[in-house]
Amino acid sequence: MARNITSRETDYSQWYLDVIKAAELADYAPVRGCMVVRPNGYALWENIQQQFDRRFKETGHVNAYFPLLIPNSFLEKEAKHVEGFAPECAVVTHAGGEELEEPLVVRPTSETVIGHMYSKWVQSWRDLPILINQWCNVMRWEKRPRLFLRTSEFLWQEGHTAHATSEEAMEETLKMLEVYRETMVDELALPVIPGEKSEGERFPGADNTYTCETMMSDKKALQAGTSHFLGQNFAKAFDIKFQSMAGTLEHAWTTSWGVSTRLIGAIIMTHSDNDGLILPPRVAPVQTVILPISPDEATLQEKLLPDAREMAATLCKVLGMQRAQVDTQFHMRPGDRFFFHLQRGVPLRLELGERERAEGVVRYVRRDTGERGDIARDAVVEKIPMLLEEIQKELLRRATEFRVANTVSVSSMDEFKDVLENCGGFLKAYFAGSREDEKTIKDATGATVRCFPLGDETRGTCFYTGKKDARLAIFAKAY
Repeated sequence: MARNITSRETDYSQWYLDVIKAAELADYAPVRGCMVVRPNGYALWENIQQQFDRRFKETGHVNAYFPLLIPNSFLEKEAKHVEGFAPECAVVTHAGGEELEEPLVVRPTSETVIGHMYSKWVQSWRDLPILINQWCNVMRWEKRPRLFLRTSEFLWQEGHTAHATSEEAMEETLKMLEVYRETMVDELALPVIPGEKSEGERFPGADNTYTCETMMSDKKALQAGTSHFLGQNFAKAFDIKFQSMAGTLEHAWTTSWGVSTRLIGAIIMTHSDNDGLILPPRVAPVQTVILPISPDEATLQEKLLPDAREMAATLCKVLGMQRAQVDTQFHMRPGDRFFFHLQRGVPLRLELGERERAEGVVRYVRRDTGERGDIARDAVVEKIPMLLEEIQKELLRRATEFRVANTVSVSSMDEFKDVLENCGGFLKAYFAGSREDEKTIKDATGATVRCFPLGDETRGTCFYTGKKDARLAIFAKAY
């Protein structure tokens, strides 16, 4: 069964697609650029969603839902916004057998329609802050689609908040960036770097964009999530005004922030190997699978299967509903059953045969390292959660070490090109160039400014312009 996955070394892009297919995460839809998220992939997305949603609510946000269709005139109200998204928009011109008076845009993002609604809801400083999130789909017509990473339609969340002061809005922007960072590191085992985007990479219509950047196993960067300080740009465009405590009429300060099903692609390309998918236990749809194994049908049905089901029921109470399952694919050879779950990324496999039953143990096999050993049956409830936590930490450790090992500091354009061509990875360099300089560097090398890392206040000489007092930046080729 391993033959259906191309090795990373042979063809990384095909390996990625093969892993998705073998793990039954997604498939191509009839419309070019769109995907069908299969049950295994959607269960993974639900677990990711729950981890973020819990934190959103803990920080005071509530969920709502806004329309899929947006009047075209809304996008035109904010100049930079329409310029940034117009090439990606899908537009509805006919409905009900008639041509519409005004075209409707299938939402690429919802700042405009939400800004319109906030202008109706906000009258006084007492109405602020508004802290709303929505889970939905969006559409951006993608010219070079790739499952999960870039599809014309994808699932995501988008938070939209309105505040009385600039300081409150900036605090919100950075707070949500930290929520992203914490969730990605702790739950998805993605060692992201939080930072500020450059002018050339900023969200259209934002004053500042902040990002979580992470390195894939081919050393390319992936933008895992972004948080935007929108200033008063959208508030002025959509007339979001309020009476302040002093009695003056003021424009609100707004933010937006989002993560998407792209995170599934990040998990695949950070953790998986040539055998298939590897998943962090905290978001894996199935954390532990138990395989009863015996050539004797009576022993299998009358002894091993009941024992396995009892063990799974006990573990489910500890791990959560449906997080421990019993494999009953008895029509398959044991080796094929093992590999079925290996390719789907199940973190821990438990094997229960006649020997194990007689000795009062169960054999475990870790997906991340292949390590195997025996656990006493009466210690399963204690040991399995410990093993899963070890796997979670090991995946984060490996990914962090890989990123560190493939991050190089450079101080000149010649060195920049040499390292990028011969090594790849993240390039750390002081940079004080313009938007035009960013474009020139990208055209020449394919690399972009991924971010200016937060918390690094050092200054140096710009590797490209020679200007002093430049900020430390991370460059990389990216998805």
